[in-house]
This record gives sequence, structure tokens and C-alpha cells, in this order.
Amino acid sequence: MSFDTTTTNSDSPKPLAAPIWIGDLKIDPPILAAPMAGFTNYPFRQIVREFGGAGLIATEMVNAKGFVWLDEQEATHPDRLWGVADEPRPLAVQIWDNDPPTLAKVGHRLATEYGVSVVDINFGCPVRQVTQKAHSGSYLLSQPERMGQIIEQVVAACHPTPVTAKIRLGCTRDKINAIDIAQVVEGAGAAALTVHGRTAADMFRGEADWDKISAIKPYLKRIPLIGNGDLDTAAKVVSAFERYDIDAVMIARACLNKPWLFAHAAAALRGEPVPEEPTLSEQRELMLHHYRLVCERFGPEKGTVLMRKFACCYAQGRRGARDFRKHVARVTTPEEFQAVVTEFFPRDLVDAMAS
Repeated sequence: MSFDTTTTNSDSPKPLAAPIWIGDLKIDPPILAAPMAGFTNYPFRQIVREFGGAGLIATEMVNAKGFVWLDEQEATHPDRLWGVADEPRPLAVQIWDNDPPTLAKVGHRLATEYGVSVVDINFGCPVRQVTQKAHSGSYLLSQPERMGQIIEQVVAACHPTPVTAKIRLGCTRDKINAIDIAQVVEGAGAAALTVHGRTAADMFRGEADWDKISAIKPYLKRIPLIGNGDLDTAAKVVSAFERYDIDAVMIARACLNKPWLFAHAAAALRGEPVPEEPTLSEQRELMLHHYRLVCERFGPEKGTVLMRKFACCYAQGRRGARDFRKHVARVTTPEEFQAVVTEFFPRDLVDAMAS
């Protein structure tokens, strides 16, 4: 269902959503940053923190089996966990696999050695490599009993660190079982449930069904329900809390070209005026700042290649984005990156007239 993006004015600011508790962890504001493979790395998390507004930030999802293999080889920890030990809290790490003992072992390491705030289990990823090849992610929505075993073992291994789960509505539209799965998740001891409003077969097509997310809430007795899907403006976040029976929201893909979205949404939920969008000049400077952080982490050569996808995100939806993407997709050096940004990144009308 689509959102009504109209907002109402109030004489006095009034918070529209209360903080949530994930175990003993208070999440305020109740806006979570989703784990996204290939994107929510250390530099991107820094950018989100600089803007503020995210009550809980997550790393990229970590393959539990790969983590154990690295440990057995006495190799370094997974690259996706770089910086986690010393990173500001709260911080969630999402793990995936289909073997309860393996997930429990990794969860225990994350809770004790890394001291993360939340261990999240991925039951929502629809990507073929995770589902069909590894029988993990959203594939497990067809196996509620195994999901329960996984959660029970991870909860026991991580105690007292809270364990959460992220799911989709079901595997396919004719096999939507989110209400049943939600009760399994809560019964197995999870501290919160996030639901993306599409099925695995939907991938990211169509609209997220928030009515079906909301329908889950009456079946949860003690844990918060976090809704996810299509939240790309502060107005839509406000609408989600006003129209649906949820406790919190999770923002995913929309933040990749608007990392300030969390701060804008948080202001809206506090009943405060939503700040103006950064100008294109400010967005260009933000992208360059992001690029410097990526290069500090990965080095100039690898950092330049990795930044290409982020740069495309920053330009998304702007006039001239297609031309910029065509050129930035081929850069391999800092000099090339800077030259392409200078010449092709979308500009404000005032900048364009001055050049």
C-alpha cells in the first residue's frame, strides 16, 4: 500500500513515536538503519552517525560459516567486521546461515569478543546465492521449526545480548506466513522482529504491503514490531507510525543517496520542522567526504573502485545522473574520480549558471 505523504502542523511539538526496548537496550529514536550487503560498511556508518537520527545502526550481514572458517584458519576476522570492536554503540551485527550451532558460535563471539549491542539473524534476504545455494535467508521462512531452533540456540549463546530477527512476509504471495513466523520468533526468545513488507519472490519489485506488516502486531505479546519497506521520505516515516500498528521503522535503500534521511525523519517524529534537503553542492561535498573515508579505510585504488557504486547512489534521481553514472563507473584512480565529479556530478541551477 502506498503512503499518504501529507503532514499536519501542530502548535507545539509532540513526539509521534515512543522509544522502543530491544531487551535492555533503549532505541531512541525508534528508527533503525538496515544492514545492506556491500553498502553499510564502516565509512558509510560513519556518515550516518555524523548526521544522526538513527537509533540503531547495523553492519553488513556476515556469513556465519565463513566467519568460522576464517577462525579455524587463524585468519583475520571478516572484513565486514572491520572497526566494529571500537565503533560507537549501539551497533547491531546481522548474521546468516542455516546451521543453529554455527550461528550460535558466531553470535557468542559477537556478543562477548566484539561486544556488539544486538545480534540480528537474517531470515529475509531473497538473493539466490543466499536462498537457493545456501538454503538461508528467506529460504528458511518455509521451515519455521528450523528458524525456532536457530533463534533458541543463538539467544542462549548470546545472553544477555539481545537477539533479533528480520523476515519477509513469506516466500511467495500465495504462501504468506509472517504471522505464524512472528510467533515462532517471539516464542524462541528473540527480543524484536523486523518485517519487510514484500515476499522473497517479490525481491524489491512493487510496493511493500504495510497492512500485512501491521496485521502481525496483535500476535506479538512482548517484543516490538519494526516495519521496513519503501520509506524514502520523512513524511512516509511519519505516515507509517500514524497509519500502522508498529513500534519502530527500519530504513534501507533510500538512505544510500540520502544518509541525512534518519535525521530528517527523527525531527519529524519529534514534531519539529524537517530541515531542508542539502543542496546539490552540499551533496557533492558530502560525497567527496564519503570518498575520503572510503580511501582511508581501503586505500586509494580499492577505495576508488568501491566508491563508484556509492557515487551512483548520490546522483540517483538528479538531473544529469545518467551521464555521471556512465563516467564514474569507469574511474580507477583518485584523479579520475575527482575529474568526473567536477565535470559531471549534477549541479544546482545557480552553480550551473556560474560555471
